[in-house]
Amino acid sequence: MSDQLFLDDSGAGTAPSAYRVLARKYRPKTFADLIGQEPMVRTLENAFDLNRIHQAYLLTGVRGVGKTTTARILARAFNYELPARDGKPAINQPTIHMEELGVHCQAIIDSRHVDVLEMDAASHTGIDDIREIIDNARYRPVMARTKVYIIDEVHMLSKAAFNGLLKTLEEPPEHVKFIFATTEIDKVPVTVRSRCQRFDLRRIDAGLLADHLLNVCKAEGVAIDPEALAMIARAAEGSARDALSLLDQAIAYGAAHSAGGAIAAEDLRLMLGVADKARIIDLFEAAMAGDIAKAIGILEDQYNGGADPAQVLLELAEFTHLATRLKLAPETAQSAALTPEEKRRGEDAAMRLSIPALTRAWQILMKGVEELRGSQRPLAAADMVLVRLAYASDMPTPSEALRRLGVTENASSTDSRSPSARSAESAGGGAAPVRGGPRLAAASRPAEPSPVVAPKPAAAPRTVIESFDALVALAAQKRDMRLKIALESEVRMVRFEPGLIEYELAPGGARDLASTLMQKLQAWTGERWMVSIVASGGAPTLKEQREAEELKRRSSLESDPLVASVLARFPGAQIVAVRGRDEGAASAETLYDDASPLEEDDGEA
Repeated sequence: MSDQLFLDDSGAGTAPSAYRVLARKYRPKTFADLIGQEPMVRTLENAFDLNRIHQAYLLTGVRGVGKTTTARILARAFNYELPARDGKPAINQPTIHMEELGVHCQAIIDSRHVDVLEMDAASHTGIDDIREIIDNARYRPVMARTKVYIIDEVHMLSKAAFNGLLKTLEEPPEHVKFIFATTEIDKVPVTVRSRCQRFDLRRIDAGLLADHLLNVCKAEGVAIDPEALAMIARAAEGSARDALSLLDQAIAYGAAHSAGGAIAAEDLRLMLGVADKARIIDLFEAAMAGDIAKAIGILEDQYNGGADPAQVLLELAEFTHLATRLKLAPETAQSAALTPEEKRRGEDAAMRLSIPALTRAWQILMKGVEELRGSQRPLAAADMVLVRLAYASDMPTPSEALRRLGVTENASSTDSRSPSARSAESAGGGAAPVRGGPRLAAASRPAEPSPVVAPKPAAAPRTVIESFDALVALAAQKRDMRLKIALESEVRMVRFEPGLIEYELAPGGARDLASTLMQKLQAWTGERWMVSIVASGGAPTLKEQREAEELKRRSSLESDPLVASVLARFPGAQIVAVRGRDEGAASAETLYDDASPLEEDDGEA
């Protein structure tokens, strides 16, 4: 990192007592000072060395990553000029190698150079503002080599302003350069984007940002705990300006609490309203272990200490994400942004918890954060989220539930899980069958045709499709769900024979289904099939048959005296689904691992 980073840019004439905030005092002045933007710096360095300098640049990224700063550095690079002195030759050409301040540099840094014009598009949005730029662009610069227009938040220009700028932007005078900055690139018309060289400035890594803050603290003579720096880096979410602003606040806050010592992490927790990271991990472990009383107690302690319940849930979600990354990408533990305790306990959580459990915890926590935003009692709402998380921690996955119900999964090509997931599940063993398991197994297997092997020993095995239902089942077996749905909802079958299909197309059906079906059938069976569409005479589609059967069952159920009395007792109630007794029992056992009360009734429920 360049030493120029720590030069005060207050400029001449500033009173010694005037305070300049850290975000401005340590604003990068050269490309070497920029952190986390190596791809952009390398591209620009090569472009300037090869004299392939573009006419317009578009800088995009989140707030505080250096868009306006990069624009000013580019303006310096366009106009860098240094007279000959001390035996060194003069520099009078564009370059990004600016080891010392040039003739125009300080004025550009202070935003007071007459040839570097900065405009805020948020307050100058109209065509008149752009017309003024277009008119002035014809005139050569007054002092510098290049006239530079920096337009910040360019996405806020009006449509007329963008259109008025297009011609000048595409063919500007040779002495004019444009630099645009925006946080919302999608709002910039594609006609403007296509005329610019675009650079996406990335969020700064938390570890790199913590190192940068440490250098600033050394330059300021401030002692601060590494854990406190890591907290600031995480809270800044990749924004250097946010990080320096928080550091400014931390120095002011810690001066009254540290008594001349280092700014402690505890001071930062109180200032930011965040919870103790160790206690967050304790809370996570208690909730995932199902210890609800301990989890609620830890949350209450954090709340009494000033932590925001929504922030606590967010930090729980962050630790859940960390454990997931450590499980899937162990090299995450090498990140400098992690404390030793986070690494150790995160790796332990990754070893103990499965991916389904971690993803389920993430979903519960993120939904809980949304609930807290509109809650009048955030602590109570957070308690209920922890209760939900604790009870869901030992909930079985669908495959585990099937094993408990005694359903044996066929390890065939239809299993979409990865080999590692299948082997891990096999290593876990299976649970003993429970009541209703064989019945569910029989009901859950679709009637699919088995491949038929040709009688000739030398011939390759081929699939024989003897019915339309078998064709639909084969499409499901081949994992071609788009074709399966089309067959069920668009085909009104007229005639089906091996090698020949005639059907009527249902309203809204795709006309190219016939050609697609012929290609699929030839690939699956090795034989040519004739598939044709007729005008009429087709039977109802499989979907229409199911809907008719459902309507029949629902009408029959509505006429039942008991159901009719229930509907009359609860106005507005309606029947949304009808299952047979076996289906109801299977669903209940899957959800509750117990028999459904509906099994006591005869008929359907």
